[in-house]
Amino acid sequence: ERFIDIGIAEMDMVSTAAGMAASGLVPFVNSFAMFITAHCYDQIRIQLCYPRLHAILAGSSAGLTQGPDGASHQSLEDIALMRALPNMRVLVPADGVETRAMTLAAVREIDGPVYLRLGRYPVPDLFDSGYRFELGRAVPMREGEDVTLFACGHMTSITLQAAELLAGRGVRASVFNMGSIKPLDEEAVRRAAGTTPLVVTVEEHSIIGGLGSAVAEVMAESTGGARLVRLGIRDVFGESATADELLAKHGLTGAAVADRIERELRVR
Repeated sequence: ERFIDIGIAEMDMVSTAAGMAASGLVPFVNSFAMFITAHCYDQIRIQLCYPRLHAILAGSSAGLTQGPDGASHQSLEDIALMRALPNMRVLVPADGVETRAMTLAAVREIDGPVYLRLGRYPVPDLFDSGYRFELGRAVPMREGEDVTLFACGHMTSITLQAAELLAGRGVRASVFNMGSIKPLDEEAVRRAAGTTPLVVTVEEHSIIGGLGSAVAEVMAESTGGARLVRLGIRDVFGESATADELLAKHGLTGAAVADRIERELRVR
């Protein structure tokens, strides 16, 4: 009685959820990340965000992890779409523990619409059962003074792999899990820009409008002297292949990220 299958009618699904939220319920609205954001943008904007109704949009199979289904199903711009909406919160969990913590926070602690971006790629557990999510706070995962890496979602574990490889080459990297994209931990970004010569963002999303853009916006208005490099999907659509093949093509493996950072550190 608490599960409603609307069918292949995502726009109607969001409108139904808006009515439920206006009645005092807290609906979870789920579909593929590309469909729940792009197909339903007008309904999300006017029926959820404008009146600031409390509903959680759970966008599944986000990023490249939809693999063989190709460009129509691969959401490479969903964070950008949701981040631009007033009153919307954008959360990208890095593992199962953080997914649960963010889900509970979205219901109990956040008032208004929430976009929860969920991948389907298998990831290791990064947090223990006592982890508590804090909205707008970056989570330090590793300390270093040569470069600061900000990542979210599946890319957090990839970035930690890259940092381990870099350590073997004498490069000390700080790694932050930036699961809260909006609001962003602006202080963590400003601190990184002022204490390390290079800041790198790593995301399974277009470098336009996502984590990289959010960090760039803060750095553009800060006094830190760091250079920024954004790793992610360039200005292209997705294509059909396995998730591993697509991640490798876009340089989003631990080895590829480590190699790119090592090259960037040689740039002065």
